[in-house]
Amino acid sequence: MSLKPSGLSRTLLALLVACTAACAAAAPPPGHPSPAQAMEMLMPDKAPAPSELPNQGKVLSSMDANDFTYIEVERAGASEWIAAPKMAVKPGSTIRYEEGSVMTNFYSKLLQRTFPRVLFVGHVVVMEP
Repeated sequence: MSLKPSGLSRTLLALLVACTAACAAAAPPPGHPSPAQAMEMLMPDKAPAPSELPNQGKVLSSMDANDFTYIEVERAGASEWIAAPKMAVKPGSTIRYEEGSVMTNFYSKLLQRTFPRVLFVGHVVVMEP
């Protein structure tokens, strides 16, 4: 069995490479984002503006654990726990934060504590102390 590509195989391979390069360089259909715009939409470089964060509350307490800060927030007359990337936040501050993923009966090994409900979020903005 010969592993050398035949003339036809080399021609098909060259066409495939040329077609792949041309397809990658082709403009998206009208109304569709470019690959760079799509990447920006899916993974933005910058944090959202405070006005883009739908939830607001007053910080009651906070504690750090590894790469997270757990923040107890008073919102609409009730308190809830959120977990965000590690940050500095003080009790009494007003924060805005995004919707996130809820986990119930979440146990933190480091804190040796079970949170009945915690909302994991990616962005929190401190508004005022």
